[in-house]
Amino acid sequence: VQLQASGGGLVQPGGSLRLSCVASGSIFGINAMGWYRQAPGKERELVAVVTGGGRTNYADSVKGRFTISRDNAKNTVYLQMNSLKPEDTAVYYCNAELILEYGLTYSYWGQGTEVTVSS
Repeated sequence: VQLQASGGGLVQPGGSLRLSCVASGSIFGINAMGWYRQAPGKERELVAVVTGGGRTNYADSVKGRFTISRDNAKNTVYLQMNSLKPEDTAVYYCNAELILEYGLTYSYWGQGTEVTVSS
């Protein structure tokens, strides 16, 4: 069981990126899925989360610019990032609470994908 994140890169201020994170392996379901980020010298922080029922929550710093969504058929969570700012520069990590065999749940982290916003 693993989470594989992709979609990071270098983008100019005001630009857009779309991150994806796929959960694979012996998974029986997925509860909440989310994105976190960690900038150099700072602690990891929540960016956005989407529950199993589709409710979303965002950090104040990204509201109106970022959109989180999920495709349950593909076990995938997305983060559409628009109007990017230099302060969005960070390594972005996906997280998901996976439902495994026997109803056990466990929180998994993806490997991180780097986003750099710079001119």
